[in-house]
Amino acid sequence: MSRLRIGLPPLDSLLGSETPEQCLVDFARLDRGGRTTATGRCALQQLGRAGQGGKPPMLECFLHPQDSLLTCIELPQLPAARIKAAVACAAQALILGPSEAMHVAHGPRDAQGQVALSWLPRERLQALGRVLERAGLVLSGLYPAPYALPVPPPGQLSVCLLDEQLLVRHSATQGSVQPLMAETLEQLHASGSPLCWVGDAPALAGPQPPPQGPVPQRFSGTPPAWGLHGAALAGHSAPRGWGRALGCCALAVAVWVLGLNLYAAREAEQGQRLKTQMSQRVKQVFPELPVVLNPLQQARQQLAARQSGAAAGSAQGFAHLLSQAGLAMPFMVGSVQSLSFADERLQLELLPDAVKTTDSAWQGALAQAGYSAQAQGNGWALSPGAAATVENADEATGDEHE
Repeated sequence: MSRLRIGLPPLDSLLGSETPEQCLVDFARLDRGGRTTATGRCALQQLGRAGQGGKPPMLECFLHPQDSLLTCIELPQLPAARIKAAVACAAQALILGPSEAMHVAHGPRDAQGQVALSWLPRERLQALGRVLERAGLVLSGLYPAPYALPVPPPGQLSVCLLDEQLLVRHSATQGSVQPLMAETLEQLHASGSPLCWVGDAPALAGPQPPPQGPVPQRFSGTPPAWGLHGAALAGHSAPRGWGRALGCCALAVAVWVLGLNLYAAREAEQGQRLKTQMSQRVKQVFPELPVVLNPLQQARQQLAARQSGAAAGSAQGFAHLLSQAGLAMPFMVGSVQSLSFADERLQLELLPDAVKTTDSAWQGALAQAGYSAQAQGNGWALSPGAAATVENADEATGDEHE
C-alpha cells in the first residue's frame, strides 16, 4: 500500500495559526516497495484533496526536531508490564511539568538493555489529530524526527541537518536530536562510527567523501514499532467505540432472536406432546370413542352424558357419526376447537388458523356412509343424509313384510 510521509513544522506555529490546514509541509510519497516516488512542499489541505479521489494513503507524520523529545534509558530484563511501569517512573524525572498531562510512548528493550521513549502533551497531540482530520488526512503513525532517516548499516550513523538541529539515527530503535555544534560533531566523529549524511553536510563537518551509491532520501527510513499517534487518535475513538457497541447490540439481538425461536419450538413440541398424551388418556377412559379430535371437549361431553344418563342409542349414534367423520375427514385431526352433538347432528368448530382443504373427495366417502356435511361458519355440520334416510326406510319396509 502506498504511503504519504510529512515532516511537520513546530507544533506551536502549526496549532497557533488561524488556518493550520494551509501551513506548508515537506512531504514524500512512497510506493508499496518503500521507494520514494515524489517529494515536494505544499499545504496540508492540498495533500488531503489529492487523496479524495480514492482510498487515502497511509499517513505517517514526523515531528519537528523542536518537538522531538526523545531519549534512551537503560532497564534490566523485565516483563512487558514491568517495563511500562519502569518507563513511567523514569519519565516523571525527565518531564518538566505535570506528568498526568503528558502522553509517554516507548519502544521495546533492545539487546543492550536500552529503551527509547518520547513524550508530548496530550492536548497538543489531540489538536494535531483534529487539524489533520479537517485537512482530509487519516493519520496512521506519528514519530520523532530522527525516525524519518534510513536505518544505517551496522556500525554507521544516519545524520541529517534540519533547522540547525542534527538528527541522528543510531539503529532501527534508537535515535537522537542534538544541537548543531562543533563539539557535537567531534563527539560523533570520536565514536568511530562513519557518518552517512542525508542531504548536505554542514560546513562544521568539514569535507566529506563522495557518496557511495544513490543518496538516501530524508523520508526513506523505516519507522519504529511504536509512536505517539495513540494520543492523536484518541479523539477519533468515539466512532469506532459506537461501531463496536452497535455490533455488540446486533449480536445480542441475534442471540436473543435465536433463543426465542428455540424456546418457541420447544414449547410447541411440548404442547403437541401434551395434546397427544391427552388424546391417549381420553381414549383409555372412554374406549367407545372411535376417534379423538378434541380431547378436552369430548371428555366433557362423555362425562355429561354419563351423569345425565343419556340413552345408549344416542351415545351409539354420536359414536358412529364421530367415527365416520374421523374416517372421512382425517385432515381435521388436531384442528377442532369445539364440537357439539344434538338431534343426530354433529357440529365441528375449527381453530381460526386451521388449514382449509380444497379436496372434495371426502364428501363422497361420507355420503356413501349415509351422512352429509354442510359448511357452517368456521366449521362443518354433519348429519344423516338422504342415503341414510332411504336405507332406514327400506329396513322399516322389510320389517313390515316380515
